[in-house]
Amino acid sequence: MEFTDRIKADVLAAAREYIASETNDVFRLEVENAIELGDWEGLYDRFYTSLAFGTAGMRGVIGGGTNRINTYMVRKVTQGLSDYLNTAVKEPSCVIAYDSREFSQDFAHSAARVLASNGVRVYLYDSLRPVPMLSFAVRHLKTTAGIVITASHNPSKYNGYKVYWSDGGQVTPPHDIGIAERANSVKAADIKDMDEEELRRSGVLTSVPEEVDEAYYAMVTASLRRPELISKSTVKVAYTPLHGSGNVPVNHMLSALGIECHTVKEQQEPDGKFPTVKLPNPESAEAMEKVIALGKEIKADIVLGTDPDADRLGIAIPTDPSKSGYLLLTGNQIATLLVDYLLTTTREMGREGTPFVAKSLVTTDLVRKITEKNGGICKDVLTGFKYIAEEIEKIADGVYPGAYFLFGCEESYGFLTVPSVHDKDAVSSAVAAVEMMCYYASKGITLQQRLDAIYASYGYSTEVVFSNEYDGAEGKEKMKSIMAGMRALRKGDTLVSREIASVEDLLGENTGFPRADVVIIRFTSGEKLVIRPSGTEPKIKYYLFLTEGEGGRKALEESVGEIKAQFMAAL
Repeated sequence: MEFTDRIKADVLAAAREYIASETNDVFRLEVENAIELGDWEGLYDRFYTSLAFGTAGMRGVIGGGTNRINTYMVRKVTQGLSDYLNTAVKEPSCVIAYDSREFSQDFAHSAARVLASNGVRVYLYDSLRPVPMLSFAVRHLKTTAGIVITASHNPSKYNGYKVYWSDGGQVTPPHDIGIAERANSVKAADIKDMDEEELRRSGVLTSVPEEVDEAYYAMVTASLRRPELISKSTVKVAYTPLHGSGNVPVNHMLSALGIECHTVKEQQEPDGKFPTVKLPNPESAEAMEKVIALGKEIKADIVLGTDPDADRLGIAIPTDPSKSGYLLLTGNQIATLLVDYLLTTTREMGREGTPFVAKSLVTTDLVRKITEKNGGICKDVLTGFKYIAEEIEKIADGVYPGAYFLFGCEESYGFLTVPSVHDKDAVSSAVAAVEMMCYYASKGITLQQRLDAIYASYGYSTEVVFSNEYDGAEGKEKMKSIMAGMRALRKGDTLVSREIASVEDLLGENTGFPRADVVIIRFTSGEKLVIRPSGTEPKIKYYLFLTEGEGGRKALEESVGEIKAQFMAAL
């Protein structure tokens, strides 16, 4: 790119305005050094746009500049949130949590000061807590909103800012739109920011009471369906928090239940650099290598992993009686096992009412088959656990007469087995998974055997998930062009040498979903492809769903690699 005098002047003006407003020396110095070095390419990337507060909150690369996440940008969007809260309700309040990522604590305290300086009652955690405990705290403390400083499972260079509403779920319309409009229009001069000690002395800013944690743990314990099986078991668990916020709550819950839990020592302490993994995501086989090795060493009955904000849960199970090998389950396999177990044990316990299951539209349809065969309701929602939270609220409002919430799931390792949390919860789901394993063990059945039995009853299915990244300004335009091309496809056209049976565009009318940038393509072969841009990252995600044909399970398993290669080469 050619940096003309006009571009340089605009960038320099934006950089100097930012420097004057940034309270964190680290970020301010980054920009000052870039100016001194004449790094116009770097400066342009930092200032060609402003990191936007969208419907999922804000996420970006940590660093100085308006196109980065830093203390100034956190203060800026928090001022917008404060403005919205003060117009939306009387005497607004907010609870704030943060995970182990770099600068998370600084960002949390900065957000707390701005909110409190605007008269919003603030509860701030004194140490890191996971997403599900924040969601629970919003409901327990009856606050207007909540904030979590986290970038979830993303690489260490990222951090983020997620906003929750009074129901404990991430904000949805109209609140998300209202907050975004105000947050994106705030100027540096608008930000109110007082001394934290002064705010604490005034009582407008306080720490979260310890009883909130105790209430969360009691809720999870009360949610157990077969506590007697856990107390009688001699199960061994291998666990990794991947340097995140799950270590304390997961170990606390399992220890309280008498479970022998062994944690990977190198990954036990919080560390935002995530030094032992490239990606702190339990979906990643590389990230789960150390805990699986620990599982082999101690002969674990089940292996668990949580991401930095402990809303995603990975599970590996033994592949043989000697426990010398482990299978890392996919998110869809975990969802399949959990929904099957919850429905089975609920039926055996004779609970009255209709079990309700909510899943994202990119989660396996096997969850629907199992739910409906067992007399339950299964609702597909857009990707994002806030839409599952909306369904939980609808149940409470009587939209589904006689129904009770049983389970929510996303294929990306997000699960919820308790209605008191309105986001995915790896802590309570980890406990549910251990309970499930104990249940089948009491019948002499392994989780692998149960999964095979499910496939035998409903038919084998699998999926291929991949994505392509498009960075920078040019990447955004490329993503728009690709999605437009997908929408232009019609019945009878071919894609990857397959005839298209239908194309469903969720930006259209009467789809049964809120309008969304998602395209669903069904092929005459029975395969289904869902395409959607990520809401938080510069990438397009592709979800290909496959079911066994005349050749049966073995034929499909043998051809999955070839099918994936075909689609990746063409898309």
